[in-house]
Amino acid sequence: MTCFPLLFSKSSSSARHDPEIDEGIHNVKLYAYKQLRNATEKFSPANKIGEGGFGSVYKGRLKDGKVAAIKVLSAESRQGVKEFLTEINVISEIEHENLVKLYGCCVEKNNRILVYNYLENNSLSQTLLGGGHNSLYFDWGTRCKICIGVARGLAYLHEEVRPHIVHRDIKASNILLDKDLTPKISDFGLAKLIPANMTHVSTRVAGTLGYLAPEYAIGGKLTRKADIYSFGVLLAEIISGRCNINSRLPIEEQFLLERVCMSHILHRIGVSFTSINSYSQFCLFNLHLF
Repeated sequence: MTCFPLLFSKSSSSARHDPEIDEGIHNVKLYAYKQLRNATEKFSPANKIGEGGFGSVYKGRLKDGKVAAIKVLSAESRQGVKEFLTEINVISEIEHENLVKLYGCCVEKNNRILVYNYLENNSLSQTLLGGGHNSLYFDWGTRCKICIGVARGLAYLHEEVRPHIVHRDIKASNILLDKDLTPKISDFGLAKLIPANMTHVSTRVAGTLGYLAPEYAIGGKLTRKADIYSFGVLLAEIISGRCNINSRLPIEEQFLLERVCMSHILHRIGVSFTSINSYSQFCLFNLHLF
């Protein structure tokens, strides 16, 4: 079990600039901007390995020889400050085989950079679902291993960490793969903490279209079940080998979850649904059809 301490010591650094960030940084190793710039060869486009809503990710080699994934957040986005602090404070206090490992961060002047362990095989969205050319082969044993690994990572966040953590953005692009194709849950910028004595928290709806649990999207009441719904969508993607939304397909085939649900209705029209109390539970119940 891992607990979040109520009080944190804070190392002093003349590099800190933004008071909002300064107040939010806890026990995390600080890297100099120059060091990370050198590690990525001046943030060379050749070293860019990913791009997201709040910035870009580069591959770099640190002074100690470690290869790292260096996530550079956009300096213009004030919304990004909150996600930056959340990601640091959540992931710096936990460690698990199926979670990415945070090495440290940089907060010099307007720079906000996170430094993670580098994972050789990128994300599920770029390998299994990307449709591009890669040498990876995902047999059923590998897919099963990935599903179980993600489930273990989520179980750790939901059950063993205190307070519980809801990721809120479980999706294929946030599941990274190491050299052995062991999955690692990444990107904790939208994560929320839920105390053990609370059944839910009311919050602004956040996440990714296609992965949001309907009851959370409609009512804004967040529970750990929101992650479970997203995980169910991810399972369908891993098993089928396709994205949950694909606008290039005919309209009746664009939405993977809709096809799963309709298949169940057509094949099991006599099943009673009285014991299924939400649409998300209904959809998850149907995943076995694959």
